Amino acid sequence: MDEVIMDQIMYVVHQMVSWIASFAIIFGGVVPYIPQYRDIRRTQNAEGFSTYVCLVLLIANILRILFRFGRYFETPLLWQSIIMIITMLIMLSLCTNVRMATELNTKRRSFTATDSKDEEIKVPKRLFLDFDWNYFWFWSRFVDYLQCVLAFTVLAAYVTYLLLDSVLFVESLGFLAVFTEAMLGTPQLYCNYQNKSTEGMSTDLMAQAGSCRWHHASLTR
Repeated sequence: MDEVIMDQIMYVVHQMVSWIASFAIIFGGVVPYIPQYRDIRRTQNAEGFSTYVCLVLLIANILRILFRFGRYFETPLLWQSIIMIITMLIMLSLCTNVRMATELNTKRRSFTATDSKDEEIKVPKRLFLDFDWNYFWFWSRFVDYLQCVLAFTVLAAYVTYLLLDSVLFVESLGFLAVFTEAMLGTPQLYCNYQNKSTEGMSTDLMAQAGSCRWHHASLTR
């Protein structure tokens, strides 16, 4: 009888540990972006955060989800990718709104300085459908980022559908997902180099950029 009770207790403990571990896997990756989001929202300044970080993580996690169709991996990793994609879209929405508000305020100050009443305040519109590579991933509306992400997802999904039976393609897809995420620190490093400062970047993101949260071996179990 004691052995049965002990087995039940061990089973409950095992389940709790499993749930906690799954929760940490799913939401652990987005934790560093919470203080970054709050800092940007509080200061209304997004210059210290590179939106290319969002691009890298969006590509990596979209590829990871597509990889699952060819090689099964744990469900918590799938949910981790979905949550990360949602988080990056939220970050992009905030950064876009803050940047456009900053540009508009700059125009207003310039308008006031000219002392002219005949000029109209206009902020140049940069759209995804313009296909201007000079402004790639630097568009004026959040919807343009959604259009770009959707276009990439549809294209990648179509290619994956055509080549899903190819082991080489599936393994290459997994490698590209891992390699893309491993380059996470590069855009933030370049942003800091351009600004000659790390001001505005959450220190929690440094730890996030310094390590890859998952490995190819984890995906291929």
